[in-house]
Formats: sequence, structure tokens, C-alpha cells
Amino acid sequence: MIDIAVTGAAGRMGRTLVEACTREEGMRLVAAVERPGGASIGADAGELAGVGKLGVAIRAGLNGLDFDVLIDFTQPESTLAVLEHCRKHKKRMIIGTTGIDDAGRQRIADAARDMAIVHAPNMSVGVNLCFRLLETAARILGDEVDVEIIEAHHRYKADAPSGTALKMGEVVAQALGRDLKEWGVYGRRGISGERARKVIGFSSIRAGDIVGDHTVLFAGGGERVEITHRAESRATFAHGALRAARWLMGRKTGLYDMQDVLGLR
Repeated sequence: MIDIAVTGAAGRMGRTLVEACTREEGMRLVAAVERPGGASIGADAGELAGVGKLGVAIRAGLNGLDFDVLIDFTQPESTLAVLEHCRKHKKRMIIGTTGIDDAGRQRIADAARDMAIVHAPNMSVGVNLCFRLLETAARILGDEVDVEIIEAHHRYKADAPSGTALKMGEVVAQALGRDLKEWGVYGRRGISGERARKVIGFSSIRAGDIVGDHTVLFAGGGERVEITHRAESRATFAHGALRAARWLMGRKTGLYDMQDVLGLR
């Protein structure tokens, strides 16, 4: 039995993870955490997630809690604080938080010398398959096409472009031998001038309750190729995170992503 801890347990993704733990064979929720002072502190995590009483009260911190793997889909500052706790206590960690800056990514890489981490901008199996398809498409189509990435998420998402969109851009840029920091364009306004061929454009939509849509457009003369993934439910991310947790139990240290988990490297 794999004991799972979930941070941000009262949020949309946290509640989905709690529910997923009750459905996944060989896994159980043993700890649920929210920020100090939150209205959900003390509530039963299962009741809050709509799956009935689990006997796991939402706590304001990790001190005194024991678990095998912690799953975190929160905010960068919260994720990095939890990271230090897991590093100190040699706990495995699944990080699905997006918007982490370069310094934060370096802290994660440093921590992975002492603990095992899966860090991925998207835990969906389908999205990670798309990463491989994008690499193939970019290599074949080369510099004969314009590349644009369009992503849409719910109105509450704080970061843009999404971590998944940025990862898609990185995959394409690497396949084409480009530096995304040099050629990435994030939205356009006014007279932007003629499009440079090597540009990789990003457009972000924030509206309603969209779970997550991503399209990469390869547009050439007379034809275009579109690779699209649409997430209909957060359950797909939760399922991927639990799959990653199961896989991570075989590792004591190291930094991995979903490509490793799915054997796509």
C-alpha cells in the first residue's frame, strides 16, 4: 500500500486528487494539507471531495505526518516550501505546479540529489504523447512552416502561457535547433510587422471553466498541421500523478518527468 499526501487538498485539483486516491488500487490518502488559516482546516478531506468520510482531517502543515509520496499542484512559493520539508525527511514528491521560475527549478534539481521527484507541467498521458508527436512533426516539417501555440484554461489560472504550452514550445524549439528565449513571442498587439520564420508564437485564453486546451499549429504554404489535446476533466491529471507516484516508489533519488514515467524516452 502506497501512502499519499496531498497539498492544496481543498482546491479544485486537490479535491480531484483526494477522490482519485479512493479509486486507485494499492493507494490510500493518509495526509491532506492546506495553507494555514484556510477555512477548510479540520474538515474531513473525503467529505470535502464528495467521496464520504475518510478519517483524514485537513491539516495546516506537514509536521508530524508520515507518507510515502506527496503530490503538489499548488503555487510556486508553496511548492518550494513543501519541497524543503520533503528533502529534509527524504520523502518522494510529485510536482505538477506550473509557473515556477528558473531559480525555483534549480532548487528542485538540487533537492533531487537527496530525494526522488517527478516534476512535469502536465501529468496527462495524452499530453505527454503529444510531446513526442510534436518532436516528430517539427523535425519533419522543419523551417518550412510557421509555429503557433494556442492554449485555453479556466478564468482562475494565474500563470500564462501555461506550463504545458511552454513545454510544447521547448520541445518544438529543441527539435528545430532554436533557442525559445530568443524566438518565443507571447501575444501580439498593434503593428507587429511581418512574422519572422523562426518565431514560435504563444496565445493564451482565460475563460469560464475550461480545464485545459492546447493546440500547436504548423502552418505552411497550402496546408497546415494541427496537434491538439483537450482535457475534459482534471481526473486525467490526477490519474497521471498517481501513476507517477507508483513509478517513483522504485527510485530513491533523482529528477524525472512524465516522459520517464511513461517510458517515452
